[in-house]
Amino acid sequence: MSYDKTLGNRIFDAINYTVLLIVALVCVLPFVYVLAISFTSPSEVAKGGILLFPKEWSLSAYTYILSTNTLIRSMMVSIYITVVGTFINLLFTALMAYPLAKKKLRGRQTILLGVLITMLFSGGMIPTYFVVKDLHLTNTLWSLMIPSAISAFNLIVLKNFFQEIPDGLEDSAKIDGCTDLGVLFRIVLPLSMPAMATFGLFYAVAHWNQFFNAIIYINDNAKWPIQVLLREIIMLAQSRIGDTGFDETEIQPLTIRMAVIVFATLPILIVYPFLQKHFTKGVMLGSVKG
Repeated sequence: MSYDKTLGNRIFDAINYTVLLIVALVCVLPFVYVLAISFTSPSEVAKGGILLFPKEWSLSAYTYILSTNTLIRSMMVSIYITVVGTFINLLFTALMAYPLAKKKLRGRQTILLGVLITMLFSGGMIPTYFVVKDLHLTNTLWSLMIPSAISAFNLIVLKNFFQEIPDGLEDSAKIDGCTDLGVLFRIVLPLSMPAMATFGLFYAVAHWNQFFNAIIYINDNAKWPIQVLLREIIMLAQSRIGDTGFDETEIQPLTIRMAVIVFATLPILIVYPFLQKHFTKGVMLGSVKG
């Protein structure tokens, strides 16, 4: 049923649209600026000022960063730890969440209490480093994936999601001779794709953006992920990447930094729209039960 909006409702809608537009611009304009600088010619960048659209287009920054294997190598490292690390996260989280979803599990409450404690307290950076060192994981890519194999928050939400699956489905599968692992991989996980996709994206973004653990555990710069390389370029403001220098009259360090930022951001921006629809359904369904 339609109705005519009052003057107050129209003013309220106008204010809402204005505020949302401002928030959207605040979120989008910084990336537009970064993208514009990365495609701007060095001469225009040298003049200074804020550019939202290149006056003189140039691919010199992208040509330079792709002229050395440093960026590609770091990108491959990030892709590897993101794909393999996310698989490990989802596998371990599902394997632990499924039995905890069963109320008949002995010691269930004690285990859950231990999981909750890890959400409030941690061993700290130095004890964690010694654990990683004693496990001989330092200076390996496993140090970026194994210590963070399970997120306590994601584990609890996924457990609640599993609890919503009717027991009759699992009982029917067991009558047909399916084992507990078979029930998990053939019945439970296929029905939990929204939650798995949601947490998969959470884990993937965390792996893609991590740099602190890489700084602590990785000494070989050949194993640096893209975020560490980006940090080196931005924080140190060096005029070289890897073993290749450049002439400042031909290219600006600022354009290099912006081009690397674009490279580091685009993969997640490309993947996110395909999984965005699962966010609300995956998280909300697993958060309504205790």
